[in-house]
Amino acid sequence: MGRIDLERLSREELIELVLRLQRPEKTSLTSSKPPATDRKERREQSKPGGAKPGHEGHSRVMSDDPDTVVDHRPDRCSCCGGDLHTALPTEVVGVSEGIELPEVAPVVTQHRRLAVRCPTCGTRVVAAVPEAAQGTPFGPRLHAVATYLKTFQALSYARLQAALSDLFGLTLSQGGLMNLLQRAQRRFRSGRDEAVSTLRRATVVASDETGVRIEGSNAYHWVFHSAQAVVHTASPTRGAIVVREMMDGHRPAVWISDRYTAQQGHAAAHQTCLAHLARDVAYAVDTSDDPVPWRLQLWLASVFALAERVTDLATATLAAKRRSLDRQLGAILATPSRCDLTRDLQAKIGRARRQLLVFLDHPGAVEPTNNGSERLLRPAVIQRKVTNGYRAMWAAEGEADIRTVVDTARLTGSSPFGTILKTISA
Repeated sequence: MGRIDLERLSREELIELVLRLQRPEKTSLTSSKPPATDRKERREQSKPGGAKPGHEGHSRVMSDDPDTVVDHRPDRCSCCGGDLHTALPTEVVGVSEGIELPEVAPVVTQHRRLAVRCPTCGTRVVAAVPEAAQGTPFGPRLHAVATYLKTFQALSYARLQAALSDLFGLTLSQGGLMNLLQRAQRRFRSGRDEAVSTLRRATVVASDETGVRIEGSNAYHWVFHSAQAVVHTASPTRGAIVVREMMDGHRPAVWISDRYTAQQGHAAAHQTCLAHLARDVAYAVDTSDDPVPWRLQLWLASVFALAERVTDLATATLAAKRRSLDRQLGAILATPSRCDLTRDLQAKIGRARRQLLVFLDHPGAVEPTNNGSERLLRPAVIQRKVTNGYRAMWAAEGEADIRTVVDTARLTGSSPFGTILKTISA
């Protein structure tokens, strides 16, 4: 905007422009921006990390099945110097442990085909090619370790190559690693299909997406999850077609997501993520002296407090509290304001009003936020930052299959590496 344009503005328009320019930048507390983007001075003013006052400390649990037990027994009395012979009874007064990792080296088994000449007819008989010598020379555990390090520790091909060499003395080319990972990823397709089938029967589904780079182009990593299944998928588009193809006509009772348009209209009811709205409200409170954002913040605090005890209240009580909250929100949204930020906030919340308290109709089954989806997407975001994306679509799709199987197994308490090894060894 140039000088001539500014001279054409009215006094009220100039005041509004100056107020907008004075607004603080958004942070991780007032928007969906990650904490790493916060300014250093704000991070320095943040609360210290570590345990909070009153937190009960925990020490490392001693092993129930140690490999070796060494008893340290006194042989002389510290008072009189008398002999403490071995027949005297003892008691354990303290236990400490020493823990070390054994040296890990590859176990190499050579399969040699031998030939024997028949003493009767002179025919040279050669042994058949053993099954163990067919296909890849690398075993299931090596496939599992490489898959785990690449997918869940976000190692690039170069770093994975170095890790295998430094830790295990294995020398593999990057092309060999790609072939190894492709073989491993194929073993997760059936598990992924089972998770998708389970998802398409769910009554409550939550979803979110984040940007990734695939083959040098912008693409997206989506996640869909229910109480019984988690499904990751890579797609070149952020459109609603991804949701339609994933659900294949199934309409859950409730869909949980943010207010993104492509996430709308896929279920009988929709629960909007209140955490997203809370950050928008927090920004308005920090920026404006208008009382409406402050009232909205108090209203959301009441909603979150109710969400923590939603399973403890009777249906009639929840219905009464919902009506009360809805009346309060209606009064807040109807309050006139001269602040454009407040008006935009009122309009945004007004459009989502029917989607804010759906979780009260499904106590314990529907969350008021979509934080679960964001937690499931976080490893993909970390990998994007560390490796800058995927060289090929097969890598993105294969990794999504692995995350699908592992995250679904986590719902029942299985560990990532244990799930990977079990899947590859099957």
